Amino acid sequence: MSIDYTKVPSPCYVIDEERFRKNLSLIKHVSDKSGAEIILAFKGFAMWGVFPILKEYISGAAASSPDEARLCYEEMGAPAHTYSPVYKSDDLNKLLGFSSHITFNSLAQYRKYSSELKRYPGKISAGLRINPEFSEISHGLYNPCSPGSRLGITAEEIGEVMSEDIEGLHFHVLFESDSFALEKVLQVVEKKFGRFFPQLKWINMGGGHLITRKDYDTEHLIKILKQFRKKSGLHIILEPGSAFAWETGELVSTVEDIVENQRIKTAILDVSFTAHMPDCLEMPYKPGILNATDPVPGKPTYRIGGNSCLSGDVMGDWSFDKELVPGDRIIFLDMIHYTMVKTTTFNGVHHPSIGIWTLDGNFKLIREFGYEDYKNRLS
Repeated sequence: MSIDYTKVPSPCYVIDEERFRKNLSLIKHVSDKSGAEIILAFKGFAMWGVFPILKEYISGAAASSPDEARLCYEEMGAPAHTYSPVYKSDDLNKLLGFSSHITFNSLAQYRKYSSELKRYPGKISAGLRINPEFSEISHGLYNPCSPGSRLGITAEEIGEVMSEDIEGLHFHVLFESDSFALEKVLQVVEKKFGRFFPQLKWINMGGGHLITRKDYDTEHLIKILKQFRKKSGLHIILEPGSAFAWETGELVSTVEDIVENQRIKTAILDVSFTAHMPDCLEMPYKPGILNATDPVPGKPTYRIGGNSCLSGDVMGDWSFDKELVPGDRIIFLDMIHYTMVKTTTFNGVHHPSIGIWTLDGNFKLIREFGYEDYKNRLS
């Protein structure tokens, strides 16, 4: 079943329930077969309107702020696995009531708050984020092991003895990676931090596991996770974000005008790259467009422009089978993960609506946005 985009308002993020459930089924299969706990990382996907579907397959999530932890507690019905590069005292007090695990980014932060964890009447499992100083991430923006990184504690910093109150270690050094990259990382982690395994209960292998990509070797992942569990005796946690919503939905937009300057035609849409697709400019990367290709000589070719006043709110170029005219739909592919979570109302442009294409072939609108959403962000 495919989405009938003519039934979807513009602009709108629309997630396909069928594709979403397919991803969730695969993730649950890996979890069941490997014995690893796989939870959702909200930083990659936090569309809580589909959490009732999500909860049929998994039961937890990773948070990095009091608001994310609260969303997990209220909408997932479970306390969060929480990690943040730094905690403020007020934030930590809020997090205690919404979290089952709290991971610290530095030894100083752990020492600062360890007594508060001990005094808290509920059970909080404390962990440390480690920096194995090894990563195959090619994008510096996303590499937590870059020289001088502020993220995680090195083996040298920890030394030979670690507090007995620490129950787990957390590393996150992957980005849209495969299981073979994880296998290399595990060898380094075991070599540098394996001496602490006997005193621990769990290890969180972070995100970046693109389990639902078509060429991902899930059986190899299951194999190495089972081997690591058997060897270390630790409970394994994975917290991918992209994998849950990978290729599950699109951003529907409309051509509002065509302008031409020095023989370059630009189609201006009712969406913005800087406000609604910021990763395209941050990375940068060129998203896919339905029924469009990279420039082909002789074909109608357009640069695609956003509707904000930022000069650089453009992306392109693409070729189409026919000339574009105002009113044509432009469908940006794979726009559900790491997109909605980063959007803004810069320039007062309206946030796209959010909806679901349901299993019965109908569009269900979850939310529309307007003036109050823009106004309430400011003072």
